[in-house]
Amino acid sequence: MIRFHFALLRHGVTAWNAEKRIQGRSDIALLPETIGEYRQLRLPEKWQSIPWKVSPLIRTIQTATALGITGITPDEHWIEMNWGEWEGEKLADLRRRWGAEIQANEDRGWDFRPDGGESPRDVLARVKIALAQHNDGHKDDRDDDDHGDFGVVTHKGVIRAVYAAACGWNMMGKSPDKLDWKAMHVFSWSDTDGLGMVALNQPLIAKDGTGR
Repeated sequence: MIRFHFALLRHGVTAWNAEKRIQGRSDIALLPETIGEYRQLRLPEKWQSIPWKVSPLIRTIQTATALGITGITPDEHWIEMNWGEWEGEKLADLRRRWGAEIQANEDRGWDFRPDGGESPRDVLARVKIALAQHNDGHKDDRDDDDHGDFGVVTHKGVIRAVYAAACGWNMMGKSPDKLDWKAMHVFSWSDTDGLGMVALNQPLIAKDGTGR
């Protein structure tokens, strides 16, 4: 059995995040103050020496760069969920506008789909492709303690899909755990058992040595 761990970290805050607008694939940069905040933080020691990937969107690249992560590799499998025609909108406005119609869509859980966009099930499918490819590339690491561990600076929609699959949540109602979107979430993958949950809400470290 080949097994590895991977850490997922959401990007920092953008103007659209602050305005509660749906971003999806829209390529929105971080707020300047967010970049300044992340420059004062670093990864936990264990995760400083492993490879890191990023979504191709600028907000993940800027987050990784501000944290001092070097040698990052963009990977489109980890891009945010495509929200189609809803990008730029506020979810609260959509709920007021469409009422029961949007509620019925949200109640589909894994198969919720914005107009012209992806479902969480679609997101998980492409993540699993990335994990399988990574797994295939580390078949010779069977006896290595780190056996291909890596990290990804990615997006809320991606992390939610991985988390839901790892813990068996149907993506309806509130999630079983409260996720800190400024912390890392660590999962496992094996070619026999699939996704597993290792540790949630692992804080970044202030450069002065204290917790975030």
